[in-house]
Amino acid sequence: MTEWDIKKLHILRTLDERGTVTATARALLMTPSAVSQQLSNLARQVGVDLLEAHGRRVRLTGAARLLLGHADAVFAQLERADAELAAYAQGEAGEVRVGAFSTAVPALVVPAVRALRVAHPGVRVRVREAEAGEAYELLAAGEVDLALSLAARAPRAPREAGGPGRDGRFTRVTLFADPLDVALPAGHALAHAPGLGLADLAGEEWIFGGSGPWSEITLAACEAAGFVPQAAHSAAGWAAILAMVEAGMGVALVPRMAVSGRGAFGQVGVVTRDLGAARPCRHVIAATRRGGEAAPALSHVLGALRAVPPGR
Repeated sequence: MTEWDIKKLHILRTLDERGTVTATARALLMTPSAVSQQLSNLARQVGVDLLEAHGRRVRLTGAARLLLGHADAVFAQLERADAELAAYAQGEAGEVRVGAFSTAVPALVVPAVRALRVAHPGVRVRVREAEAGEAYELLAAGEVDLALSLAARAPRAPREAGGPGRDGRFTRVTLFADPLDVALPAGHALAHAPGLGLADLAGEEWIFGGSGPWSEITLAACEAAGFVPQAAHSAAGWAAILAMVEAGMGVALVPRMAVSGRGAFGQVGVVTRDLGAARPCRHVIAATRRGGEAAPALSHVLGALRAVPPGR
């Protein structure tokens, strides 16, 4: 029977994620020659070629991808072992590192932390603000234990293994659907029009979010309404987006969670309109490494996040 080396499997999986030997070496704090040597040793151990030349680079063979499918199950089981050991050693105590996009921190994470201080005072939460698009990278790298991200569509089941492309390393949970309202300049001709729908704004210039999956969410919502929006501007922050709306530079879809306290932004010349029963939504997703969600502290944090009322 083959003697499996977890370290070598981890190197192979990192190569699949990073794409090149050099990037893999950088991520694992190794030299490129050490990475190549470890993978050559693994190939000899399993008796099949794991890499093949592809131009000036290498790529994984079919056998390597078959091996990675089993490796993901192994790593998930090791995560479960860590979770059970944590339950045994720590009981109700533990630390959970949470990566969260900017608007989720005050609207979702902070209320959850307040509730945890009362219900589970031994659970400590460390917050790292990061763009929604970085969530799965941080999770895969082991830099956070739970990542909050966004999606244009919810996972097809309440609890689904997989991130983008149904990545088997992750378990995702939909926390809630955050309705999207449209923001218009206060003097816009449709600012107070009855029964306003998204299709009524097909001819407008649109302001897109410039980070994470926000552009995809706006595009998907408009396409569902029957048109492709004209992207005139983009910005990463809601203060900048609402300032451009106020200046008449375009209209924008804005999530209620992000702008429920928009008075703090100072944009008094902006009107937000509920788009009625056909309103689009963005989905707030909590992701963990598959198997790790069983850790008691992480389970408590997930429960506290799910208990925060949407739009708080």
